[in-house]
Amino acid sequence: MEKHLICLDLDGTLLSNQKEILPFTKKVLLELKAQGHILMIATGRPYRATEKYYNELSLSTPVVNFNGAFVHHPTDLYFKTVHETLDLQIAKDIIEELHDLKIQNVVAEVKDQVFIHYHDSLLIDEFSMGNPTILHGNLAELMDEHSTSILIQAEERHIKDIREHLTNIYAEAIEHRRWGDPFPVIELVKKGINKAQGIMYVKEKLDLNGVKTIAFGDEDNDLEMIKYADIGVAMHNGINDLKSVATHTTLSNEEDGIGHFLNDYFNLEMEE
Repeated sequence: MEKHLICLDLDGTLLSNQKEILPFTKKVLLELKAQGHILMIATGRPYRATEKYYNELSLSTPVVNFNGAFVHHPTDLYFKTVHETLDLQIAKDIIEELHDLKIQNVVAEVKDQVFIHYHDSLLIDEFSMGNPTILHGNLAELMDEHSTSILIQAEERHIKDIREHLTNIYAEAIEHRRWGDPFPVIELVKKGINKAQGIMYVKEKLDLNGVKTIAFGDEDNDLEMIKYADIGVAMHNGINDLKSVATHTTLSNEEDGIGHFLNDYFNLEMEE
């Protein structure tokens, strides 16, 4: 049996719209894990919002969080953690540009602290998983550390202009990605950071460079990972740009897309 590394995005991919792993997909993944294949989560989420699913699948592998800005191993203290941060001044500069760029809100994550510029009950609820410390107020005054990531919330009609501005002004310092669940957001991480880089680091550290990689994703922040993988699978609900670079497209996250693809690929002949 040829061992595979199976890399799983969470939102819109492994998780249903109700933020659950569907039973059939879970059954297939656990069977493949029992057969010796390696399962790994690669997500834009912080670990505190990932841990529930990590434990649900009984994983003992590294995790790629914050789209590659934080790569660590929850069960191996000897695994060398990667934590790449954004320059503090960039966050402060963006705060100064809020009104000119028609930005609705800015969220910065510093370790297990969440800073929200304008008080917003919906945002606070979204970021409450894992019980981080949540502070709201002027980020330029509150923050005194470099952030792991910055999230910009804006209306859909302003996203393109904001991203063009970020590219024009900060191209040497940041990567920015757009995702749309549960509302339009632009995520900023340090230049050169993405999920593919995180996966490559894990493969090197675990001596898995000869292992074939299967990756699943649905959004802009999955592009590098899907292109890097030997088998890059876009979800049916994924964006067209991702489908255009994927080697395969599967059913949606609401239809056990991961479970059905892997069941067929490995000839498991498992039933729902």
